Amino acid sequence: MKFTPVLLPIIIEAIADVIEENAVEVTDLDQTLGDGDHVINLQRGIDALMAERAELSQLGWADAWQKIGMTLMASVGGASGSLYGTLFIALSKAGQDKELTLQGFSNVLTQGVEAVKKRGRSDVGEKTLLDVFIPVVRYLHSATVAETPLPNVLHQLSEVAVKGMESTRDMLATKGRASFLEERSLGHIDAGAKTAQLMICAIIDVLSSHLTSPT
Repeated sequence: MKFTPVLLPIIIEAIADVIEENAVEVTDLDQTLGDGDHVINLQRGIDALMAERAELSQLGWADAWQKIGMTLMASVGGASGSLYGTLFIALSKAGQDKELTLQGFSNVLTQGVEAVKKRGRSDVGEKTLLDVFIPVVRYLHSATVAETPLPNVLHQLSEVAVKGMESTRDMLATKGRASFLEERSLGHIDAGAKTAQLMICAIIDVLSSHLTSPT
């Protein structure tokens, strides 16, 4: 089974749709803990990628990730632009001349998430998007070791992402504007974790629908 960047336009469109569908909910979350502009900032980057989606589909994965990262850095305001830009640029560096098997992607994504951790000076348990991404990379690693079939991996990844997002509800915020709320940040899902989960699940839905052969 091999996924190619030809799927990128479909993936970008799916992400645009899911963020638009959940914009009100996520904005409410962000107004509770942050500035309330998370969705607007994120959609600015998504719109920029929509304009580039045909070009991106003609590139190799490493070059596509590099272009996505630079586009997000330039177009998305707030912390999201820096963090997602860092993620994709790190994916590009880690993915140069690598075969994108499940294990290969697991290794590449692990390096990307490590770069985000360094950029944000954050880790799991601090009520951020990393509470979604870190469980995802941990599961991917365990799934490759266990040689889990790809359809099962994709299904479980969605559950891992949702569980990670939900876990932020009971966390005390220690990063960003939400950290000023201290105890009042408890009981609320982090907006960045929510959009990370939505985007990951949208990507998984696209990949699941385009499986052409068992691994």
